[in-house]
Amino acid sequence: MTILLPSPTVNETTVADLTIRAQRKGDGPLLVVLHHSFGSPGWLPFYDDLARDFTVLVPHLPGFGSSDRPDWARHPRDIALLMRQWLRKQTDGPATIVGCGLGGWIAAGLTTMVPDALRRLVLVGAAGLLPEQGRILDQMLIAHGDYVKAAFHDPDAYVAIYGDTYEDDLLLQWDINREMVVRVAWKPYMYNRQMAPMLVEIEVPTLLVWGEHDAVVPFECAQQYARLLPEARIEIVAGSGHAVDMERPAELAALVRRHAGDR
Repeated sequence: MTILLPSPTVNETTVADLTIRAQRKGDGPLLVVLHHSFGSPGWLPFYDDLARDFTVLVPHLPGFGSSDRPDWARHPRDIALLMRQWLRKQTDGPATIVGCGLGGWIAAGLTTMVPDALRRLVLVGAAGLLPEQGRILDQMLIAHGDYVKAAFHDPDAYVAIYGDTYEDDLLLQWDINREMVVRVAWKPYMYNRQMAPMLVEIEVPTLLVWGEHDAVVPFECAQQYARLLPEARIEIVAGSGHAVDMERPAELAALVRRHAGDR
């Protein structure tokens, strides 16, 4: 596995007797990035770009990566509850949250619970809503590597992040992450009918970012979020697949910086 940009510090926080580990870098307003269902592969250029203007915190979600697993968790709402307590221990004020894929669903759910904890919200290819026509790609039906590759439009962008071979530690990490997905988001897979009615109450300015070639979460999900959220707008990143944060980091960072800087 390729670890791209070292130098962030490691942040450990205890929540409900669990250790949640995060990487931290930068100085400025707090910006939290919640990763995809396949995890965060290290300190990415996207994080480093934003760390020029923000204090960037990238936690491993509970049960993913190096964070402890809440054996009792059975729904993304449970992860959102834990992340609310985690966020409360990082700052007294509101933060900007960027949620990618599954992390977007958790970020949206967290916002329905405590909207005052967020200053701005960015959902990147966010799961959480049932597509009316298409389907969210079911990672349980294909191999780990094939699912992660499906998140990229450009195969070279995938190789730049993960390399061209499957090392044991990478496969093990994907397996740990997938097991947690099964626990909290498999049946029904990657959506929650109960969340949609609550989205209409969210007044947090929200940016919806979708890759032009997203083959994991259909674009119609972005349109659903836009219809439900009172203060939302959509940006499409040309030439990108689902993993916009890894495939088009500079473009995404510019969009996030502009949105987070709006007053």
